[in-house]
Amino acid sequence: MQFSQLQLDPNILKALVAAGYEQPTPIQEQSIPYILESRDLLGTAQTGTGKTAAFAVPILDQLCQNHDHPVVPRHIRALVLSPTRELAIQIKESFDLYGRFLHLRNTVIFGGVSQIPQVSKLREGVDILIATPGRLLDLMNQRHVDLSHVSYFVLDEADRMLDMGFINDVHKVVEKLPQNRQTLLFSATMPPDIKRLADKLLKDPARVAVAPVSSTAETVEQKLFFLDKKNKQHLLVHLLKTADMESVLVFSRTKHGANKIVEHLEKAGIPSKAIHGNKSQSARQQALREFKNRKIRVLVATDIAARGIDVTELSHVINYDLPNEPETYVHRIGRTGRAGQSGMAFSFCDEEEHDYLKSIERLIGKKIPVETEHPFPATLAPTAPPKQGGHGGRRSSSYGNPRSSGYRPTQRAGGPRGSSYAHKGGGRTGAPRQRTGA
Repeated sequence: MQFSQLQLDPNILKALVAAGYEQPTPIQEQSIPYILESRDLLGTAQTGTGKTAAFAVPILDQLCQNHDHPVVPRHIRALVLSPTRELAIQIKESFDLYGRFLHLRNTVIFGGVSQIPQVSKLREGVDILIATPGRLLDLMNQRHVDLSHVSYFVLDEADRMLDMGFINDVHKVVEKLPQNRQTLLFSATMPPDIKRLADKLLKDPARVAVAPVSSTAETVEQKLFFLDKKNKQHLLVHLLKTADMESVLVFSRTKHGANKIVEHLEKAGIPSKAIHGNKSQSARQQALREFKNRKIRVLVATDIAARGIDVTELSHVINYDLPNEPETYVHRIGRTGRAGQSGMAFSFCDEEEHDYLKSIERLIGKKIPVETEHPFPATLAPTAPPKQGGHGGRRSSSYGNPRSSGYRPTQRAGGPRGSSYAHKGGGRTGAPRQRTGA
């Protein structure tokens, strides 16, 4: 199917073409027709599948039917709730992209920054509001936000809302919405609490499920490194200095741990920055901007970055710490290998994390191939490494680009002698990815 077959407004199709969109992703192809029919919708899809366009495109289409020219005063007619500031900003950017040829206004509000510019935008009038729950409630209490005209309500990353303790805030927002509205709920997982929330919010919803959370993308090659905890920072530096790694997202379990990783990388001469909840909004946005623009090669993050951060052609994800929730592993490695591109996910596992590893492998239904040829093996391995992994029975021994079928040791400037790994033939290849906006 092509976007042109979805009977969208010509100006939206023009914007999609300009952005390089041709074929909708499965979540887009299945969701957009239901939304255009004014159906409530319950969508389940893991990160990186294009959920933002799945709801933004049809909402823009329906709003522009009555707004072919500027209307004053403007009222908020579409509300999108997001769990994090980073995701809210990206959703706003997606509405900008898809609605660039329309006479519709949107704005985003979130905490951690001055409310004055946000209030100013609201006073000018907007058609679409993207918000995090805390700042939205704050401005509602100050009477800067009127939700009485909302016709379209989107709850994005609902399970993340639950994890972050925002469900009570969501209920408070919903109480202020008109009963006669279209509601769209998207979630990567569907735990019982989210099912109960969906039952309360949605009326006879259409249901769309794509790529269950227990599945990892086939485009992501996974490797597991057993090592002692004290050697994690040394292995990370070794990989970054000897492997062909263009852009690397490193996950730490804690904020303090993320800061320590960056400190160690900087001492090793590897420019990097951390992004987590203790960083100011401006610092987080600056770090993300430098990472996207390739000014820094390494971004170290806590799980606030596990969803919603869309980095074009992210080559590697490294789980410096294994997550204690197996679903989080799937979301983390889903940052790479998106939209048909290839990617690699490396996971470090120390003795204290073996139970986490068992839970992850139980969830994804397979063993993660073990990398044995690295300079910091565990003092006491839990079991003998499997002779056969997920790659045709060959023992895994490559660190670099997943598009290559072979790697060879070579000496590279700045790397330890006899321990570097280079890709035969250089950089990554492949067709340009479609930006999903998710």
